[in-house]
Amino acid sequence: MTEIAKIRTFLIAVMITCLAASLMIFPKEALEASTRGLTMWWDVVFPSLLPFFIVSELLIGFGVVSLLGTFLEPLMRPIFRVPGVGGFVWAMGLASGYPAGAKLTARMRQEKKLTKIEAERLVSFTNSSNPLFIFGAIAVGFFQNAALGLLLALSHYLGNICVGILMRFHGSEEERFLRQQRKPQDRSLNHAMSIIYEERKKDGRPLGKLLGDAVQSSVRTLLMVGGFIILFSVLNRILTLIGFTDFLAVLFSIILSFFQLPNELSIPLISGLFEITLGAQLASQVTEATLFQQVVVTSFFLAFCGFSVQAQVASILAETDIRFKPFFVARIFHGFFAAIISVILWPYVYTENSSRGNISSVIPAFLSNGSSGLGTTLWHWLHMYGSLFTLIMLIIFIFLMAKRGLERAEP
Repeated sequence: MTEIAKIRTFLIAVMITCLAASLMIFPKEALEASTRGLTMWWDVVFPSLLPFFIVSELLIGFGVVSLLGTFLEPLMRPIFRVPGVGGFVWAMGLASGYPAGAKLTARMRQEKKLTKIEAERLVSFTNSSNPLFIFGAIAVGFFQNAALGLLLALSHYLGNICVGILMRFHGSEEERFLRQQRKPQDRSLNHAMSIIYEERKKDGRPLGKLLGDAVQSSVRTLLMVGGFIILFSVLNRILTLIGFTDFLAVLFSIILSFFQLPNELSIPLISGLFEITLGAQLASQVTEATLFQQVVVTSFFLAFCGFSVQAQVASILAETDIRFKPFFVARIFHGFFAAIISVILWPYVYTENSSRGNISSVIPAFLSNGSSGLGTTLWHWLHMYGSLFTLIMLIIFIFLMAKRGLERAEP
């Protein structure tokens, strides 16, 4: 075992050295990729995730999550075999997107509201893309077709539900003893209100400090997320420049041919496995594939969520005893579930009047009056004002950190 660890350490050191050398060989391309990742984080990721993170921290601090958990227990426990608080994590993860589900699951584990096995089940199906990204960035931004958002969203979220049902069997043997000792919960309103009071009393922080801590914790997490987005944007570009992506494309073309998909989708698929945004952009530009084939591949790597997001999740879970392996396996299942569901739902969302190969012949069934809907409006709002919101919140974060530093420095 020690020899294996030594070999793994050596290989990692070699890969990091090669990455450093590549950055020196391709400085211009690395800078462009880094800027692209930073722009995505600054304009979209930060302003879209921060409000959800802050509100989540406040809800946890005031005990509202425990209240919701009491009433959601009859739904979450039989279907997914997780406590009722998992319903809150699921809803917030769906609304805010990656990696909110992982962050909230880790927080619930730290609060002892989940067992280790329950946390591993929960994180496997609560880490999903938000509707704004699916409808705004992918459907409208890349495919320029708002109706595709409905198909991608349905396949993505229904696939997540399938993963949750599948993962309910995870760790059954390990938690058998805990299940036998679980006590029935009192779900009366009076008991729920007493839970809120006890949770708030246990927290003890005044509103001002609770809000400040929520902002600081959320911004720290998003700074980490931004670092991973930039890193994998650069890594994806470097792998393309050195020809490693083309080498993998040969292998992936064999897999795609098995599913009767064109080889030209191999590069977008590989890029999407590393970073979703670039993969979706490349998939939308493959003229050799039909729109149906583009959607199937996009559904797969959107559900797989990319190594960039998985690295973010791994970093968050490392602060707890939650294992990363079940999450990674669940992402593979989610990818196949989403792709299969997109195939099943395709005839009910689109009608093809002529040949499969002509993308222009595909008529949206849910696009009315050319309207792009609320998702597109919010997406354009983010691009217009997202950077300003990010700047303001970072200034507030620096002010709070400076204030806390001065308080600690005082005798």
